Amino acid sequence: MAVETKLKPTDYDSHFPTWCPGCGDYAVLLGLKKALAELGIKPHEVVVVSGIGCSGKLSDYIKAYGFHGIHGRVLPVAQAIKLSNPKLTVIGAGGDGDGFAIGGNHFIHACRRNIDITYIVMDNQIYGLTKGQVSPTSLIGHTTISTPYGVKDSPIDPIMIALSNGATFVARTFSGDGAILPKIFMEGIKHKGFSFIDDISPCVTFNRFNTYEWYREHIEYVDESKGGKRDYNVHDRLEAIDKVKEVKSRGKIPVGIIFIEQGVESGDRHYIKDIAPIDADLTIREDYLEFLKEFE
Repeated sequence: MAVETKLKPTDYDSHFPTWCPGCGDYAVLLGLKKALAELGIKPHEVVVVSGIGCSGKLSDYIKAYGFHGIHGRVLPVAQAIKLSNPKLTVIGAGGDGDGFAIGGNHFIHACRRNIDITYIVMDNQIYGLTKGQVSPTSLIGHTTISTPYGVKDSPIDPIMIALSNGATFVARTFSGDGAILPKIFMEGIKHKGFSFIDDISPCVTFNRFNTYEWYREHIEYVDESKGGKRDYNVHDRLEAIDKVKEVKSRGKIPVGIIFIEQGVESGDRHYIKDIAPIDADLTIREDYLEFLKEFE
């Protein structure tokens, strides 16, 4: 009789990360490994889709199937993979530039489609890989190499975008509280629908304003994750929106599991019925190779 061995976070180890020392993305990587191990999801059952930016390296740093796509296209690829093979656990990983600038339209439509994937955004309020330009979540007045006179545009609020466009699981984490990340990642992965997790992931190299210390002074947990207290119905979308607005009105940043919709199934209507998953029919690959011969 085969004995099942409990998975460990190290079972997902891959290439050694080369982010800057202190980068918040390290906490996301470790938190995701811990969550997958605790859930017992084997590496070959996971696909990590990443975009362009420092966050895009995540798919190379975790032992699983990976797809490193083009800028802003994490979500179309992740949704296509899930629809092609619903048995897979699909994780989208991106940054605030990749996800909310060039990928902003895909973010909105992923929220309303409610395909069963988990989308983790490492939000550092800056473009890190290209050396410090303003991003869609940069605060007004923030001086960067692309805004020497300070940011003039109001930052977008990805949490409110997700809530107002139909996302059925909405949460925010902070890389400075690494112990919380695996718990919230687990809940997002278990949720049957589109799970959006906005991780505050400080950039220690190019964003010297929004530091770990600055965030610790400004975040406020809206659940019981770390000494917080929930005083609203987490399953009521309008109450969740009101709570976010109330926290922001006091100059704070809401953190924790903000909203979970109950009684709404994943976007199953998008799945092609009565057709075997790709891995169930190896002749698909053979036909494809035969087709390619025509172009030799």
